Amino acid sequence: MKRIGFIGLGIMGKPMCKNLLKAGFPVVVYARKPIVARELVEAGATEADSPRAVAAASDVVITMLPDSPEVKEVVLGPNGVLEGARRGATVIDMSSIAPLVSREVAAKLAERGVEMLDAPVSGGEPRAISGTLSVMVGGKQAVFDACLDIMKAMASSVVRVGDAGAGSIAKLANQIVVAINIAAVSEALVLAAKAGVEPELVFNAIRGGLAGSAVLEAKAPLMMDRKFDPGFRIGLHIKDLANVLATSHQIGLALPLTAGVMEMMQAAKTAGLANSDHSGLVQHYEAMAGVEVKR
Repeated sequence: MKRIGFIGLGIMGKPMCKNLLKAGFPVVVYARKPIVARELVEAGATEADSPRAVAAASDVVITMLPDSPEVKEVVLGPNGVLEGARRGATVIDMSSIAPLVSREVAAKLAERGVEMLDAPVSGGEPRAISGTLSVMVGGKQAVFDACLDIMKAMASSVVRVGDAGAGSIAKLANQIVVAINIAAVSEALVLAAKAGVEPELVFNAIRGGLAGSAVLEAKAPLMMDRKFDPGFRIGLHIKDLANVLATSHQIGLALPLTAGVMEMMQAAKTAGLANSDHSGLVQHYEAMAGVEVKR
């Protein structure tokens, strides 16, 4: 069985790592703060003292980090994964980063005989816990096939969408759809509240029709219950939309709906909501309307 290294033990990474342990994989972990790794060590993981040490002890290294700079630092930086990885090893970057950075990191690894898959995920903390994430993967078909069992231990859907960088492009597309859906749900429920109709009744009326969606099912109840603890923070969605817009500008593409939602999320961040779940965007609409969406 392949030896797995895991770097990035946050809201998503920790439950993903736990699911690898439950599946029986031997796992080596690294965290800058040892206390973060303690729970995983107690669950059966081994702790290493650097990304380099993780790579030296692993056949496959998984990274689940906040953004492009962190991935480059952990993989390519001093005492990083590249320094410890043996020829023939694989890095699976499951972070949501800029596609050009995914391709850059893949190229640097390839120079040393190390393979890479860019494999960002969708589903948030609940699906990370349940092991039912969706994974969109870029990289060689043979490398994808060799690592499919690993990704399946954390996800219910794993789809290869192309070569290096394609997974990151697919994740940007995902984040566009999610962001615009959250904004649409927010507008719809604020409309109901402002018009004097119970948002919950509107939710129940529309969920079975064409307006029904995974976003509506997951986020409308949180809005109505005022539960904005982060499964996926507004601040992180802003990061993803920044990558979307930067990529779209690089290829000469206008994305007006995405740009509009980005501005609303920036306003929410300015209002102190950066660490709220992205369903908290409804509070931006509520502030403009002078109403509150609740059961």
